[in-house]
Parts: sequence; structure tokens; C-alpha cells
Amino acid sequence: MAEVESIKPPASTRSIVIKVVIALALGIGIMLLPRPVNLPPEGQRLLGLLIAVVFLWVSEAVPIGATALIAAAGMILLKIQTAQAAWAPFASPAVMFVLMIIMFGVVLNEVGLANRLMYYLLKIAGTKVKRLSLILAIGCTMTSTVFHDATITVIMVFAFVPVFMAMGMKPGQGHKLPMFFMLLIPLAASAGGFGTLLGGGRCPLAVEILQKFSNGNLSIGFLEYIVIAFPISILTAIATWAILWIFIRPEEKELVGVSLENPGPMSNAEKGILVIFIITFILWFMGDLTGWHYSVPAAFAILGFCAPGWINFRTICDKFPWESWIVFGAGVSLGNTMLDSGAGRFLAEVFLPLLSGKPMFVVYYGMGFFGSFLSSMMSNSAAVALMLPIMLPMAEMMHLSPKVVTMIAPISTSFIMLVIGCPPTIIAYSTGYFTQKQFIKIAVVWAMFLLLICVLSMLVYWPIIGFS
Repeated sequence: MAEVESIKPPASTRSIVIKVVIALALGIGIMLLPRPVNLPPEGQRLLGLLIAVVFLWVSEAVPIGATALIAAAGMILLKIQTAQAAWAPFASPAVMFVLMIIMFGVVLNEVGLANRLMYYLLKIAGTKVKRLSLILAIGCTMTSTVFHDATITVIMVFAFVPVFMAMGMKPGQGHKLPMFFMLLIPLAASAGGFGTLLGGGRCPLAVEILQKFSNGNLSIGFLEYIVIAFPISILTAIATWAILWIFIRPEEKELVGVSLENPGPMSNAEKGILVIFIITFILWFMGDLTGWHYSVPAAFAILGFCAPGWINFRTICDKFPWESWIVFGAGVSLGNTMLDSGAGRFLAEVFLPLLSGKPMFVVYYGMGFFGSFLSSMMSNSAAVALMLPIMLPMAEMMHLSPKVVTMIAPISTSFIMLVIGCPPTIIAYSTGYFTQKQFIKIAVVWAMFLLLICVLSMLVYWPIIGFS
């Protein structure tokens, strides 16, 4: 990955102090409010800490990585979590998987496979920004319905970064073109994760919770799931491109100065690493048969890259964006604590009953918004695990189909509003081509609009196929 060379002037000491004081005031204010009966003391302290941390992240008062470490330390200091519980998520299977996926990107870039991929992409899609970006958005979304969205993101991000560097557009200089693409890739990838049961852990988890809730009487099969969800993912792909094109359309009409020269025959390192990539994908697909966690094939792949000498592990570590990985670890830690402390359940118990008796559009959109909100602060699987045990009993009381309510969870948790919400956005953020403020301005609009599209699809398309 290219080094981040920001030309943004450093914030003044006065500005930093003011932002930190505001963050502390917000956090302490939440902790001092009268505590509701159904909110445990630890949950109230966590909500105060969370408000302070999110404000520091959004305002960028201090480096995002430093704030991430403070988040975990704050949970220990405020006696919300034990030291073991606060720090363990930084090395959780999901976080370690993200670490290795980002390492894949470094490898792709260093051995030349990223440039080769870009050559073929430009050869097919051309260098016209509008056409290229539309094809890219649809491609990222469609492939993410089958592959992990983080994998798709890291491949495409590392393919595009050298192009922008060659055009003289370095990170931190405020160029709209790279910001457009670096936002498009992760959002389009995230928007496709719900398309099939293979797209992400939240999808089979939702089906599993439905089965447990109904004592095995209700389920959603593999092909049934595809018929229900995949057509909607096509709409979210196009909508993602349209939203970004409207709000941050680049001035450039074409990628200029980009070489389309044939990269020539593949080197032995490229061939070897490509073979290992293919084997790794096959092992991921065979996960149900092998029983291996998806981090296991990834770890063996890293070993396979380095053992023959195709790339030096020290090079991978030197090029790795460690700050982004730490931030993702903090997000997982905060998400786990939302569950453990009761803060997440409290939010669900307060918000979801407000939907009772409302029109069906409001009910679906409200449930979807809650899923998106939760997923912005914790992993989407954790958000599904939190919301469905509360939403499914509500569905019975409101005479809603449990299967319909179940499907709302994996779809809505695909749309996040904070950088920490999912691995794809963390990976793209690590390039330095956009700030958290810029991300939030786009992501909130994106999430709200895609929820609208999905809810309308639920109300129109699902009854047509007999799913309502």
C-alpha cells in the first residue's frame, strides 16, 4: 500500500483540547443521567464511553488508533469489562481474519498481481470514469454475495491505489477521484454480503436463530434464500453507484496517464501466489465440510506466500496499515461489550416497541434502521445476534411472518454508517484517501437510501414470490 502523505494541516492545541473536553462532557453527562430500570449500571457507563469515543473518532481530535486503544482501556477503568474481556477481541478470529486479508492486499500489490488485475479491468471496462465505476460497483456487489466482502475490497483497493499514485493523487490531498473510488468499493462490497448464504456470517446466523426460535419448524433453504435476497442485491449495487455519483462525482471524465500496456508473462511469484489464492478460496467454500474457521486457510496462505521466498514477511509487516486493524479490534471489543453489559438489549427494548401498531412500511424501515445502527458499532453478525431474539417475539405479537422479520436482519446490517462498522470500510480507510467525516456524510445517506430500496422491495417483490 502506498504511504499516506497527508497535507492536512495539524489541528491547533486549542482545537484538540476543546474537542476532548466536549467528548468527556458528553460521556460523563450520559453516565450521570437517571438510569432506567432495564439498563444495568455497566451498560450506562458503556453508553457514556461509547458516545465519547465516537465523538473523538468523528471529530478526529486525536489519532483514530490512539482513541481505539483508549476505548478498551476505558472499559477496564470504568469496570465495564475485565482486562481480559476488553483486550481479547483485538485477537478474536474475526479480527485476525481481517489482519490476514489486509496482508493479502499487501502481497497482491508487492508481487504485481494488483497491477495485472487493473490492466484486465481497464481493458474490459475502459478508462471512462462513469462506465468503469458502474461496472466496478456491480462487480463488487455481485462477487460479495459469494465471497467475503473484505476479500473483494482488499483486492480492488490494492488494484486502484497504484493507479491514483501514478496520476499524482496522493492520500490526504483532497482529490475527489480517489475518494470516490475508495468509498465506492467498500460500500458496494458491503451492500452485497446479504445476497446469498455464502456472503457473510450474518446470513446463516439469522437462519440458525430462526430455526431455534421456531423449534425447528421454520427455516430458509439455500436456494430459497437466493430467490428472496439476491435480486435485491442487484438494486443495492446500482443504488450505491448512483448515490456516490450524485454526491461526490469526480471532475475527471477519464483516468489519465494510466498505462494499458500488457504486463507480459506472469512471474513465478505471481503464478505461485495466484495458485495459493485459488486454493484458499476453495478451502473457504469447503468450510462446512472441513469445519475450519475461515482464518485457518488464510493463515496457511500467508505461510505459503512467504515460505518459497515470493515475498518477505517483514515487507508485509512494514507495509501493513496497523492503525486500521487496531480500530477494527476496538469496534469488535465495543460490540461484544454492548452485548455483555446489556446496553444493546436496552436500546432494542426501547426502540423496537415504538414500531408496534405502525404501518408496515414504518415497521420494516424501523427494524432495518435499528439493524443498520447496531451494525455501525459492532460486527454485523453480533448485530444480528442481538436484534433477532428481540424482533422475533415482537413479530409474533404483531402478527408478522417470522421468516420475513428474520430476513430483515442480514439485509439491514449490511448498511453501516461509521468507518468501524465493517472490515471493507476499515480497509479502504487505511489508504488515507478519505476522512471519517467524509465517510459519514456519504454513508448515512447511503444507508438510509438503500434501506428505503430494500423495504420497498420487501413490500413489492416478496409478496410476488409468495414470501410475505
